[in-house]
Amino acid sequence: MRSGFVSIIGRPNVGKSTLVNAIINKKIAITSDVSGTTRNIIQGIYNEPGYQIVFVDTPGIHKPINRLGKVLNKQALSLTKDVDLILFVVDVAAGIGRGDMFILEMLKSSDIPVILVLNKIDQINNAKLLKIIDEYKDIYPFVEIVPTSGLTHDNITRLIDVIKKYLKDEVQYFPEDYYTSSSLKFMVSEIVREKLLQVTEEEIPHSITCYTTLYEEHKDIINIVVDIIVDRDSIKKIIIGKNGSRLKQVGTIARMEIEELVGKKVYLELFVKAIKNWKEKEKYLVELGFVDNE
Repeated sequence: MRSGFVSIIGRPNVGKSTLVNAIINKKIAITSDVSGTTRNIIQGIYNEPGYQIVFVDTPGIHKPINRLGKVLNKQALSLTKDVDLILFVVDVAAGIGRGDMFILEMLKSSDIPVILVLNKIDQINNAKLLKIIDEYKDIYPFVEIVPTSGLTHDNITRLIDVIKKYLKDEVQYFPEDYYTSSSLKFMVSEIVREKLLQVTEEEIPHSITCYTTLYEEHKDIINIVVDIIVDRDSIKKIIIGKNGSRLKQVGTIARMEIEELVGKKVYLELFVKAIKNWKEKEKYLVELGFVDNE
């Protein structure tokens, strides 16, 4: 048995969550076209005979504009330390940005091997890809460079094979049928948040979060209550929609996916709460799981 922990880092919207979903071949992290979707540390567990790889999908590292942003950056950067390998994911279609250079500067003090993952290769031609590889290989001493597409699953198998070379442990950390360490309550709240982002599109900023306040399992049904937290009454009205139509739509499509996840009928209730400046308040960051209450 060879095993190890692999941290997936990069600036927002480079496709980290889509990539980890492709590697695990299951949906464990929500995705969105808008940056900043991943808020929590999500572990995806890859299993095959003789190997177990624990992937840590981190929030995108960016210039923080509030307390929540600072917390997320701290979480993401902390996960570049106690791991066996770092996957530094970049969006090849977007090119090298200041955000990429900021992260690489942070990694210079680390002695953990870093693999450069050039993601979204489905969006560019081979000539541009070769040019980008040349640009990056002189910027940082990457141990490997692997072009991929999380969306089309291009080169995912090769990436896994490369990662195996850097696994140091001989311990099975999770049962072989586990594919994530996230709780069902957390996954439920994330599904609701994803559907909100999909239904509202550009109408609301990423100033919303979701929190499962009730998960009550019975023989034939699971009762679930999810609070949707926003920071302004105007956003609350947008989410609810006229006569509650939009919230009902979100609840319907979220319930269908939750039922597929849990394999049982679900009764889902959604409540929208406006808490001014929740992203700046320690109380709510702790309650919503962004800060350890120690």
